[in-house]
Formats: sequence, C-alpha cells, structure tokens
Amino acid sequence: MRVLVWQWGRRGAGPRYAVELAAGLRGVPGVEALLSLSRQAEILAGADAPPCDLPMETYSGLRDLVLRLPRLPFEVGGLAKRIAALRPDVAICAMPAPLDVLMAAALRRAKVPHAVVVHDADLHPGDIHSLQMVLQRRLARRADAVVALSRHVGDRLLEQGVARPGRLVLTELPPLSYGAPPPPPRAHGGKLRLLCFGRLLPYKGLDLLAEAMAGLGPRDDLELRVVGNGPESPVLDQLRALPGVTVENRWVPEEEVAAILAWSDALVLPYREASQSGVAAAAIAARRFVVATRVGGITEQMEGSAMARLVPPEAKALGAALVALAAEQDPFVAPMEDRWPGVMAALVRDLAGVLHR
Repeated sequence: MRVLVWQWGRRGAGPRYAVELAAGLRGVPGVEALLSLSRQAEILAGADAPPCDLPMETYSGLRDLVLRLPRLPFEVGGLAKRIAALRPDVAICAMPAPLDVLMAAALRRAKVPHAVVVHDADLHPGDIHSLQMVLQRRLARRADAVVALSRHVGDRLLEQGVARPGRLVLTELPPLSYGAPPPPPRAHGGKLRLLCFGRLLPYKGLDLLAEAMAGLGPRDDLELRVVGNGPESPVLDQLRALPGVTVENRWVPEEEVAAILAWSDALVLPYREASQSGVAAAAIAARRFVVATRVGGITEQMEGSAMARLVPPEAKALGAALVALAAEQDPFVAPMEDRWPGVMAALVRDLAGVLHR
C-alpha cells in the first residue's frame, strides 16, 4: 500500500506530526509512505529536513493566501497529475490547513480515497481560528474516513456529525521527536526545572499555574520557565512577578524546540481542557516528566505512563505534584516504549477496513 501523507501548514506541530506519521507508516510491512509539505514549512529549512515527495507552494502570509484562493479551481488538474504520478492508494491529511480544499479536489479527480486526522473537534477558549474550524469540518465530512487521536475527540466528532459511524478510526498521537534525546532529567544536578511550553491561551490553564506557584511561595528547589506565543494578559504579568518564574512570550522556531526541551526536567500542562497534547508528545520523545491536569484527552494520552503525574485541574493539587516531583531524590526515567509500530499497523488495518467497505 502506498500512502501519501500531507500537511500544508508552515510551522508548529502540524508538519512535525506529518513527518512522524509518514516515518511510522514506513515501518509497517507492505506500506510505502510518501510525504507532501508546504515549501514554506519551517521544518524544510533545517539541516535535517525530511525528504518531501510532493512539495507544495502554499503562501507566505494572510495577504498571499487571500490572493491565492481565486486561483485554486484552476490548479486542481495540475495537482491531480502530480498525485497520479506518485501512484498512492490512499492519502492522509495529518492536520487540516487552509488549502486542503485544493488537495481534496485533486485527490477526487485522481480517484484516490483520503482520510483526515482531526486533532481538535472544537475551538479552545481564546482560539481565533473560527474559519479554519469551519473548513476542517467541511473537509472531514467529505473525506472517506476521519481519524481521531483520542476517544475524547472521536466521540465529539460523532456527536457533531463530522464523522459517521463506520467511518471513524481511532489512533493516538506518537512521540514527537525534535532530534536525539537529550541527557536525562535532573542530570544537571540543580533545582527542578519546570517548563510550560506552547500557545499561551486561556485553555492552557495559565491561571491555575500562577495560583499554584503563588501558593508555593519562594522555593530553592524548583524554577519555572513559561515559553510560547500568545496575547499579553494579566495572568502572564502575574507569572512574571513570581519568584523563580520567567515568561518568554514569543514564537519559538523549529530549530529552538530541542534546546528548550533539553533545558527542562518536567513539562507542566495545567490545562483546563484538552483534546490531546502535542507538548506532551514532545515531552515523551525527550524523556521528560509530565505534570498534567486530568482533563479531556490528556487522561487517555498519559494514563499509565511512569513519567506522568496526573492531577485534578486545581491549583492546590498542581502545586503539591510539583513539590512532590522536586522532592524525589532519584526519579525513575522510564525507557521509551516501542508501541508506535503496533499503533501504526493498527491504523493501516483500520483505515483499510473503512476505505474498502
């Protein structure tokens, strides 16, 4: 089976997940995976850029995207020919992006069935990409199969009618590797280094984190670094004012992620809601501890992990878990579980069952 994985986002976890998905599929006997990324993707600019079988010129910004949209109907035929030349049996959208309507139309013309991986069934509080959610639902409803990365998301897609019974496939988010695993946590011999990483939006529970850290007061056994991109807010100011806490509100380019993860001993995910977490997946690949609230798909993703500490979404419980982790003299660093080949084989099997009905 030849599988074409595509993701036409420019930066963030989407292209990284597409690369990991294609790599995982290549490990399944009888599967050949091809990859299509945006030429503008950050991940293609690095020294270790992955091989891209179908590079796609997308857009460099909002104005460029708007100017591109009227031309899309005229590009379907040419793209369909490029797809046909690769001879895929099925295509998988790793994460929806604005130009996927073009890919879907070209796949239909080339008579290639396709599936769409849905990461979030609903917008999170503070998320402004409402048009992208409309496009995602339209794309998923017209797909031959819909893939959810957690039962939490899958159930919601069925409720919405975005996925139909018999056309929904469940899988899970793989470890997202940003390079070779760094030295193990606590190897530096200093205080516990906590990292809150990712989009700085209300659903990430930054208010819970600020309350938890304020309740702990000044400590000489832990420090917290908050790194990510989002609107300035009073809660970020609260965090900046706390001893032992630094806040870096900025976009983190692809080439910096590995170093930021390596700095940390533990990732803190104080989410108020979650579908699943790409940050947790990156922490797993880097062999970092995770302290997370027990909400949404996070519970499914992290339950049973020896390096995860799951707590209720309450500041007091979160603070207690951080102190307990800091007090562990020789915390157990679990070896990486080699579950991914089995997960990929199951995905291929389940997709084939849906698409060939």
